[in-house]
Amino acid sequence: MVSDGIDRLGFLIHDVQRLMRKRFEAKASGLGLSSAQWRLMVRVAKEEGITQARLAELLEIEPISVSRLVDRMEEGGWIERRADAADRRVRMIFPTAKASEAYAEVKSLAGEVYEESLTGVSPQDRRVLIKALDTMAENLADGDTASCEKVKSTEGAAA
Repeated sequence: MVSDGIDRLGFLIHDVQRLMRKRFEAKASGLGLSSAQWRLMVRVAKEEGITQARLAELLEIEPISVSRLVDRMEEGGWIERRADAADRRVRMIFPTAKASEAYAEVKSLAGEVYEESLTGVSPQDRRVLIKALDTMAENLADGDTASCEKVKSTEGAAA
């Protein structure tokens, strides 16, 4: 049977994502953040005032886990919680100056990993790759705009 490689697509996407994450984590290890912490920090930097519930949804982790993660990051001076003016029960999360500075470094490190991973891929093929992956994400989102937003908004952070 002749194959165009489509039968390997899921494995390739998974392997590339895993390898990029490992490379990024190795480069970002000096920031003093765990993988979960830098993912949360990037999300908070991109969406200042995000709620813990929304963070849990976007990071695909349980709300109690987000709460513990936020506690540790707040203690470390990375983020701050503020009450929502409309509903005091809701806690909104904001980055501190420390997180904003680290975010700039995270974006730079992610760019290095992206460039390293795309070595030998022409600019035209890069555009085709991004367009194809965007289309795949939209096809699979089933009207879940959060999924498409998640994919499109991670352009500055490692996968």
